[in-house]
Amino acid sequence: MTSTLEPRSAAVRPALTPRVQNPITSPATSSADRSTAELVKLAAEQVSTLVRDELKLAQIELTEKGKRAGLGAGMFGGAGLVALYGVGALLAALIIGLAAVMPAWLAALIVGVALFVVAGVLALVGKGQVKKAVPPMPQETVAGVKADIDTITTSVKHGGHK
Repeated sequence: MTSTLEPRSAAVRPALTPRVQNPITSPATSSADRSTAELVKLAAEQVSTLVRDELKLAQIELTEKGKRAGLGAGMFGGAGLVALYGVGALLAALIIGLAAVMPAWLAALIVGVALFVVAGVLALVGKGQVKKAVPPMPQETVAGVKADIDTITTSVKHGGHK
């Protein structure tokens, strides 16, 4: 007996495309050729496959979002480190400025401000990466499950006929 599941891949399947077909109106065999037991067995197989596929898709989606969150957090850490160097440079500028009130402190001040600018850019880029990873819920998987439920519900409501 052949399965009536449509072939699917997490990268190829649109989120709202249902992955199950109505076992009664499926083109594989007519409803007169199938017993109730066969239809129940087919439905159980399809549900099992569907659940496994949705779990795989959720895992892929959450892994991708986790990587983005990690990258964003790393950039936030980098921004903090660069800001710390900026504070050190500004402190050096203050010390040099008080000690010699001449151009040496101005150079240190310029370096400190430049480090803060770099820290600001890193913080903004990191914030963008973290924002792309939120919400952590696998939205494509949820949309796919909703489409599958709608297909099954419609099939049941119409008694298996379109």
